[in-house]
Amino acid sequence: MTSKRLMIIGYGAMAREVHRLLPAGLELAWVVVPEAQVAATRELLGDGVEVLSSTTQCEARPDLVVECAGQPGLAEHGEAVLSRGLTLAIVATGALADEGLYGRLRQAAERGEGRMLVLSGAVAGMDGLAAAREGGLDSVTYEACKAPKSWKGSHAEELVDLDALTEATVFYEGTAGEAARLFPANANVAATIALAGIGMQATTVRLTADPAATRNTHRIHVQGRFGEFRIELNGRPLESNPKTSMLAALSVVRACRQVLDPVTV
Repeated sequence: MTSKRLMIIGYGAMAREVHRLLPAGLELAWVVVPEAQVAATRELLGDGVEVLSSTTQCEARPDLVVECAGQPGLAEHGEAVLSRGLTLAIVATGALADEGLYGRLRQAAERGEGRMLVLSGAVAGMDGLAAAREGGLDSVTYEACKAPKSWKGSHAEELVDLDALTEATVFYEGTAGEAARLFPANANVAATIALAGIGMQATTVRLTADPAATRNTHRIHVQGRFGEFRIELNGRPLESNPKTSMLAALSVVRACRQVLDPVTV
């Protein structure tokens, strides 16, 4: 059987983990990285993978394109991929809080008959949330709880003294859209929940720093006509990059497997 072919935008820690776990029958054929990284990435990958600086340099049709390059990578390459009628799996969902970018990507997909596949990333239960939305939702609340060091370098430093905390402290409560703008490095989960549920402005986000935390905790509380559910997930990071969720990488691997499997669960 002829292998199907994958393009990955970006080749950082997440992309390398996805490459390592690719299911048999799906071949990594193209990697897209910034021009300054092309030579080093070619040396790393060898002759079996074509390394490009733009998706438009690929004249063939990948069976799946995966974005593993963060919000700038999606903004740079997303429209070109979708306008060619390709399927683009998106990890950096926080970028979709930008209404202008989201609109351009959606229009490109409609024009080219492409498909945006919003991955569940670092959380679970998005299928249930999206199903519950069909009956009407009253409220969706998302809380992220991490160790203070995980919030270093973010807007949190302007809201609370992270080094002085002695107990769990909520330092932000607002909408998913605002959280995505203020905390771009931590925006993907909030944006994914908002897209699956009641939108960026109606989804409540609560961010907590806890000096006792040893893992990143995600809590989702949903109420609606269907009833009510709560989900709590305590995620482990990738060993090669503590800022990247292992489950987020595995959600990409699942999308890759679905390209091959005639049954989708």
